[in-house]
Amino acid sequence: MQDMGYVFPNDLHVHWNLMVVVYPYILGMVAGAFFISSLSRVFGAISLAGISKFALIFALAWLPFVTVPLINHLGHPERFMNMMITPNFETPSLMAGFGVLFTLYAVFLILEVLFVYRYEFITLRNRSTGFKKSLYNALLLGTNDTSAQSRKRDIRVSMLLSSIGIPLAALLNGYEGFVLGTIDANILWNTPLMPIIFFFSALVSGVAGVILFYILAKAITNKLDDIETETLRTLTKILWALFAFTFAVQMIDIASLAYASTHRWDLINSLLSGPLSFSYWTMQVMILSIIPAIVLAILSLRIVSRKIILIALPVAALMLLAEVFFMRWNTVIGGQILANSDRGFATYHPLMFEKEGILVSALLLILPIVLFWLLSKIFPLWDTDRIKRHITHYKR
Repeated sequence: MQDMGYVFPNDLHVHWNLMVVVYPYILGMVAGAFFISSLSRVFGAISLAGISKFALIFALAWLPFVTVPLINHLGHPERFMNMMITPNFETPSLMAGFGVLFTLYAVFLILEVLFVYRYEFITLRNRSTGFKKSLYNALLLGTNDTSAQSRKRDIRVSMLLSSIGIPLAALLNGYEGFVLGTIDANILWNTPLMPIIFFFSALVSGVAGVILFYILAKAITNKLDDIETETLRTLTKILWALFAFTFAVQMIDIASLAYASTHRWDLINSLLSGPLSFSYWTMQVMILSIIPAIVLAILSLRIVSRKIILIALPVAALMLLAEVFFMRWNTVIGGQILANSDRGFATYHPLMFEKEGILVSALLLILPIVLFWLLSKIFPLWDTDRIKRHITHYKR
C-alpha cells in the first residue's frame, strides 16, 4: 500500500496472475507466425516464400500451449472442458466462445500444415523406414496422388485455409482485449482500443519471434548465406510497420486520457507514475519501444548493408518480444494493482516455485521451442525455388 490511502481487504489480491499474462503472449506467437506464413500464399509476397514453412511450423509448435496457462489458472483444471460440453446459451460465456474459436483455428492450422506438406510427405515416406514411414503414412491420410493437378489443388486449398485463418487469428487475439475492454470496473482496461492493441501487439510478438528464431536457426545450421537479402528487408519493414502502428495507438490512448484530464486520468496517472513507472515508462516505452523502433526505421533504408541487418534485426526482434511481454504485464497485472476503491495500490510478486509462478511460466515459454525443434525433425523447414514457382504459377 502506498500513500494514496486505505486498501480494502477485497482489493489486496491480484486474481488474474502471471498465467493470464503468459496466455495472450503465447497466443500472439501463434498469430504472428501464421500471419508471416500466409503472406506468400494469400498476398503473393514471393520474397517471404523462403520463410513461409518455417513460420507455419513455428505457429504449430506454439499452438498446443495456448490454453495451458488458462487451464493451470483454474481452481479445478480437470473441469476445463465443461464450458464446451455444457455451454449456457441463455447467458453466453465468453470463455466458451473463445473455446469454439480456438478449436476452429486449431483445425484450420493443422489442415493447412497437412495440405502444404502433402506432396513432400509422399517423397519423405518413400525415403523413410520404420516409425517415420508409418508417421508419414498417417499424416498423408491415405493419399498418394503426385500429379500436377493435385499439387495445384493443395496450394489453392492452403491459400483458402490461410485466408480464413487470418480473420480467425484476429478474432482470437482481439478476444483478450475485448474481455478486458468491457470491464467497466477497471479504469485501465476500459477502452475500445484494447482489442486493437492486443491484436497488433500479438502480431508484433509473433513476427519478432519468427525473425529471431529464423535467423538463429540459419546461423546454427551454417545457412545464413541462404537467407535472401530481400527477405530480410521485407521482414524488417513488416515488423517496423506493425510495431509503429501498435505503439502509436497505445500512446494516442494515453494522450487522449491526459488531454481530457478527467478523474479516470488522475487515477491512471497515479498508477503509471507510481507502481508502474519503471515497468511502463522506463522499460516498455523508453528502452523496449523507442530504441527498436529507431533501429528498425534505419534498417528499412536501402543504404543499410545485409551484414548490419543480420546483426541488428534479431536484436531489435528480441527487444520487441520483451516489450510485448512488459505490455501484457503492465496491462493485466497493472490494471489490477489499482484498488477498486480508488484509494490505494495492491502488490503482486510472483513466486519462483508456486503453481502459477515464474518457473512454470518460463517452462511454458521454453517448451514450444523444444517442440519446434522436434517438429523440425519431421517437417522440412526450408522452402525451395520450386515452392516459389508453384505459388507464382497457381495464383494466376
